[in-house]
Amino acid sequence: MKSTGAKIFAAIIHLKNKTWITNPLKYQKKTFTNLIKNAKNTSFGKDHFFENITNYEDFKKAVPIRDYEGLRPYVEKMLEGDSHVLWPGKPLYYAKTSGTTSGVKYIPISKESMPAHIQAARDALLNYIHETGNTDFVKGKQIFLQGSPILDKKGDSTFGRLSGIVAHYVPKYLQKSRMPSWDTNCIEDWETKVDAVVEETIAENMTLIAGIPSWVQMYFEKLIEKSKKPVGELFKNFSLFVYGGVNYEPYRPLFEELIGKKVDSIELFPASEGFFAYQDQQNNKGLLLLVNHGIFYEFIEAAHFSEENPQRISLEEVKLEVNYVLIITTNAGLWAYNIGDTVKFVSLTPYRIVVTGRIKHFISAFGEHVIGKEVETAMEKVCLGTSIQVKEFTVAPQIKPETGLPYHEWFVDFVNPPEDFNKFAESLDIEMQIQNVYYEDLIKGKVLKQLVVTQVASGGFQTYMKSIGKLGGQNKVPRLSDDRKICNQLPLK
Repeated sequence: MKSTGAKIFAAIIHLKNKTWITNPLKYQKKTFTNLIKNAKNTSFGKDHFFENITNYEDFKKAVPIRDYEGLRPYVEKMLEGDSHVLWPGKPLYYAKTSGTTSGVKYIPISKESMPAHIQAARDALLNYIHETGNTDFVKGKQIFLQGSPILDKKGDSTFGRLSGIVAHYVPKYLQKSRMPSWDTNCIEDWETKVDAVVEETIAENMTLIAGIPSWVQMYFEKLIEKSKKPVGELFKNFSLFVYGGVNYEPYRPLFEELIGKKVDSIELFPASEGFFAYQDQQNNKGLLLLVNHGIFYEFIEAAHFSEENPQRISLEEVKLEVNYVLIITTNAGLWAYNIGDTVKFVSLTPYRIVVTGRIKHFISAFGEHVIGKEVETAMEKVCLGTSIQVKEFTVAPQIKPETGLPYHEWFVDFVNPPEDFNKFAESLDIEMQIQNVYYEDLIKGKVLKQLVVTQVASGGFQTYMKSIGKLGGQNKVPRLSDDRKICNQLPLK
């Protein structure tokens, strides 16, 4: 009955979604019109003369591109209790997330935007059922490895990680098969939590497993340690892995080894600011852009983004295989907002994207979104007032260490190295936790261990840059990267 019901429901939703999938520009125009109309009498709408906006060209003239810093004055008014600031009424929640230059960010989630997060995740699964006819995963237990659903209250405002907020909206028809238990899900320490999850699930018929790959990896390793079996042998009916948030490719070989067999997977593109896309075809890595979910999309070519007045375009004007910075306007009150992600279109009928990274160099192998400014600030503060001098450095994730937890590895060419490398690494790690709240969560949750400092041979970065033909000029060594391609080529001391 579950299988038949799931197929019928999937067919109904597929038919419903087909209307906007086949008419994307119509629905983007409709979304744009509704956003302007609904926010006309907000503080932001009045400040930007929404009553005079009748089309996209008007909007571009009236509303400049902003990041969080640009919206901060409005968010602070909302946090103080003001209504009708960025969007009518007050936000249902504030998703707490790590900023770049902004420190912790508080992203508003409205009563209009919240359902889209849930609907998109649901539709991704239903689309998979409709495409493949596979309903095996609905017959067993499903686990969604996520942050604690415990939320903080301050006055009328409720704060939490997006995954914790979403945990409060799991549909009733999934409650009986959903794991882990609520009490286990509320455990803050990640290592303790995973141990509890293993105990609860090891004897269950697990069919769907979802989460950020780095967290799922730890879960798999502990299952294998306890059962002495590959995950695919332990969970014989495990048939679907759902992931998002980080680049999965570095993990893929390791996951196939841990599972012991290939299973289908679905990639999602969610963020605190909105749910933007999901994988709608098993044989295509492109993600279907969600054009009828309360989000109006704009795009700026990444190559021209740093220019004084880069060209902004709507969905109608995008081209294949061009790297774009993604700009969003949402029914939670984010207006012409730069989320920092870059995408390329791999299909225009329908619109499908691949996430190409961030507009700046970054590390997000574990969902931490560490950027260059954060590592530079940390290094600067730790060296300040000491005799330590650094010539050059770069940072890379170590996803699969020989022993222990994964970590960030800092490759440093010192002019004057520290006397105590362990103390230096400890201070650097503490400063990084101050710089990035996600990194702090991963360290305190024991997903990552303290960073490791590796000394590069004197002049090693110059040797590397010369080897790739980029020595001198305006070429720079990236401060950090999401893989180990650079660090694997550095000569070590």
